[in-house]
Amino acid sequence: MMTKIFRTIRFILVVITLLISTACFAQKTQPAFRVIAFYTAKNDAAHISFVDEANKWFAQVAAQNHFAYDATSDWNKLNAKFLSKYKVVVFLDTRPETKAQRDAFETYMRNGGGWMGFHFSAFALTPSDYPQNWDWYHNEFLGSGSYVSNTWRPTSASIKVEDRNHPVTKGMPVLFRSAPNEWYRWEKDLRQNKDIRILCSIDTCSFPLGTGPKPEEIWHSGYYPVVWTNTRYKMIYFNMGHNDMDYEHGTNQTLSHTFDSTVEDQLIINSLLWLGGKQAAH
Repeated sequence: MMTKIFRTIRFILVVITLLISTACFAQKTQPAFRVIAFYTAKNDAAHISFVDEANKWFAQVAAQNHFAYDATSDWNKLNAKFLSKYKVVVFLDTRPETKAQRDAFETYMRNGGGWMGFHFSAFALTPSDYPQNWDWYHNEFLGSGSYVSNTWRPTSASIKVEDRNHPVTKGMPVLFRSAPNEWYRWEKDLRQNKDIRILCSIDTCSFPLGTGPKPEEIWHSGYYPVVWTNTRYKMIYFNMGHNDMDYEHGTNQTLSHTFDSTVEDQLIINSLLWLGGKQAAH
């Protein structure tokens, strides 16, 4: 009789152990948070190259850091129901254009959603295919206003970490070398905006920056923020995201890669983990 009781108890303990193990495994395999990237990837070969590179890189980083990464070129998915599944939204190259998409994104951000944008996602120039016709996004959210000019060709720069107290920059070196990029200059001086926290800028040792051939495409002085956040929202913007391409010979081959700087890559990873509410590793 006692032997039968012991067998029953042992069976129950085995079942309980299996259930606990299964629950722990399921918990470990659940992503810490979910990221959705929107992109267009049309017309400009450099932006297409970056998007292709980014989608592969982010998928690898997601697997290594235990979050989920999805990407879509369907901007109509920028709606409340779809966004409710994600903690972080990424704009890889452009921005939403319809009122419904824009309203959904603004509501998402005002309700505590996370956002990361790259390079062309902040572009606005009137007249152009991307005019400045969204004041909340360009003037309030990003704080940069319209695009003014850029360097050319895409070149590496020495980047100064302006704020080493922010969660994404803690432990970062004071200076690091970026991957090659086409750098943007903006209408508004972000230093004058009380809501903007500039994290990184181009260090003066980078000048002259750019190779031309046009003189205005080479910067010799000035102050140029390249990574910043708006303290009223959970967001971060990176000016990086334009690969060098072989336009001259018509091959459109990629000549440089955005994710070729170890320190810059870590800064992006730290930012994603911060936006997702997960502790960044330093």
